[in-house]
Amino acid sequence: MNDIDTNIFRAYDIRGIYPAEINEQTAYTIGRSYGSYLQEKYNKNSCIVSHDNRLSSESLTQNLIKGITSSGCNVINYNLTTTPMNYYGRYLNQMPGIMVTASHNPKDDNGFKFSFDGMINARGEMIEDFKNYILTGNFKSGQGSVTNSNITDKYIEYLKYSIKYGKNKRKIVIDCGNGATCSIIKKVFDSSFCTPIYINDTLDGNFPNHHPDPAVKENMKQLQEKVKKEKADFGVAYDGDGDRLGIVMDNGEILPIEYFMIICIKDMFYNVNNKTFLYDIKCSKSVDDYIRSLGGTPLCYRTGASYTQFKVHQDNLPFGAEFSGHIFFRDRDADCGSAIYATLRFLEIMSKTSDKLSKIVAEFPKYYATPEIKIPTPDNLKFQVVDKIKEYAKSMNYPINDIDGVRITYTNGWALVRASNTGPNIIFRAEADTEEGAKILENIYIPMIQKASEGKETL
Repeated sequence: MNDIDTNIFRAYDIRGIYPAEINEQTAYTIGRSYGSYLQEKYNKNSCIVSHDNRLSSESLTQNLIKGITSSGCNVINYNLTTTPMNYYGRYLNQMPGIMVTASHNPKDDNGFKFSFDGMINARGEMIEDFKNYILTGNFKSGQGSVTNSNITDKYIEYLKYSIKYGKNKRKIVIDCGNGATCSIIKKVFDSSFCTPIYINDTLDGNFPNHHPDPAVKENMKQLQEKVKKEKADFGVAYDGDGDRLGIVMDNGEILPIEYFMIICIKDMFYNVNNKTFLYDIKCSKSVDDYIRSLGGTPLCYRTGASYTQFKVHQDNLPFGAEFSGHIFFRDRDADCGSAIYATLRFLEIMSKTSDKLSKIVAEFPKYYATPEIKIPTPDNLKFQVVDKIKEYAKSMNYPINDIDGVRITYTNGWALVRASNTGPNIIFRAEADTEEGAKILENIYIPMIQKASEGKETL
């Protein structure tokens, strides 16, 4: 199996450029190994499969299923879905599954998010072990069955049944980014307590209007303009596979995702027994401050949806979220990391007040942060770069958190340096009490990272 490009195996999934790194033969091989692995390692002989609307997704899915069934493993094929719908299919059938998607990556990328032991995606060492299993090439043979099914109506009912609206009907703009959420969005919000306005709501794997990644400000401009033009209460944008969101306030400004977290935590705080709330290491100190002000316990954890999903399950937490816009609610029965569900919960919260969103967040803790900066760094060097920055911080006796890269704490802020798990980059972000303070941290660390990325010393 040496025809597999091992660079496609990432910390959270399998992902690469189509057809150079991932193609139909790759999909078949991954499918056959996945079906064999499930049977051999987990004693399971059935799984869920579905795909997003990327141009290569349907072809890859067909070959993936051929590979799975040729191992003797059975498939329930839900065809076109969002990633959270795939998760729900796993939950509904109590079996593992694969989602064919490259999430928010460029349109020519594709990949596979997959689980072995249920709903939570494989991650870290699990993926490494699966890669080694593929490379050995010792697969099972058989003839599994394929059952085509549709999960849409059950899924929508599942998302909506626990939502309880207040008295204030809100006007919202929804930007699907021409991604997979287009397939169900109107069925959800046309019958919800809101006045919805849709943009980019036609399925198109070319993503012609903007790239479907709401974590990038450039991709939010169209939504910002529409919210202001329509005088909407807020706007929401989804990524390509519907498991991440970004929000625009009534004044057209982007809502920091940390403020979204604070609003949700505040709303549920007195209704949950476990008052520990998870946020990832990229997040602003404002989340930590606010949780503590309520009397709760903040938990700063590593980046990655698979890790967040696992940790909130492991510790039975009511809520966990990431800077990138992955949101996991567990205070009610809905538990599928869905951006659409997160929107419904936010709509519920906003229906209970007549205040404008921009006014609500004015009282929240305020810090000044750099954008998330990517410094190109070869995959074979990026972890060495992080180690060099960590050595520097230790030599200066700065407090550090190294659960994921290294987050260096100062009296007036922090700086984060970590290796990207989805590409050849170092990720940098800094935050401080003032804009000048954040810029100073940026000016300290960016040159150090750049030198280390070129193989030069940082100390």
